[in-house]
Amino acid sequence: MIDLLVFGPHPDDLEIGLGGTIARETARGARVGLCDLTAGEMGSNGTVDERLAESEAARVVLGAAWRENLRWPDRRIGKDPAHLDQAVAFIRRHRPRVVAVPYWADRHPDHGAASELLTEACFNARLRRYASDGGDAWAVDWVCYYFINDSVAPSFVVDISGTVEQKNAAIDCHVTQFRPPDTATVATRLNTPLFRQLIDSRDAQFGALAGVRRAEGFVVREPIVRSSLMKRVP
Repeated sequence: MIDLLVFGPHPDDLEIGLGGTIARETARGARVGLCDLTAGEMGSNGTVDERLAESEAARVVLGAAWRENLRWPDRRIGKDPAHLDQAVAFIRRHRPRVVAVPYWADRHPDHGAASELLTEACFNARLRRYASDGGDAWAVDWVCYYFINDSVAPSFVVDISGTVEQKNAAIDCHVTQFRPPDTATVATRLNTPLFRQLIDSRDAQFGALAGVRRAEGFVVREPIVRSSLMKRVP
């Protein structure tokens, strides 16, 4: 059983979306597992072996207990009916309290496809009569949707002021994706300074709205229950 299971469609997605939150959770002793759905083999830069090695280096930086890659075909997430059963089995096997998946609306089709499939997988994982190879039914406490590129109003934010350097260090592990373009590297949206500026400005905006230096935003589909109208409950 783990406390938090984070899914990313490609290597580097979860670092971009919630790397600071992962580092914060591991620092307080939470057991966190990371799962990349694909190896990002359709990306313009980096080999599969390079991207898997970069992902493992980022895991160490973030302090997660483990990281697995399901090796689904890039740009084919959810096209194979077996993907849903595999995701259900994975959730049941690791029994997370919380699952984090990409927000359902994003410029990259894989992110939306992953969000839809993983939402359904979390629902099916709790059904006693839904057969899978992962073991008994398991109900996660809730599913949290993290931002990658969007600026939709979050349900809540997590203060990452103390872990933003770890987040940036984890992103830096993905050298093939973020190093400046040269004769051996294809220019992409990711490897320009503007993309790193986009990540930082998003986290800075969420932070400023909450009165902290940096924050990452999350959306949940159900009401958040609080015990009091007081902002800070003893």
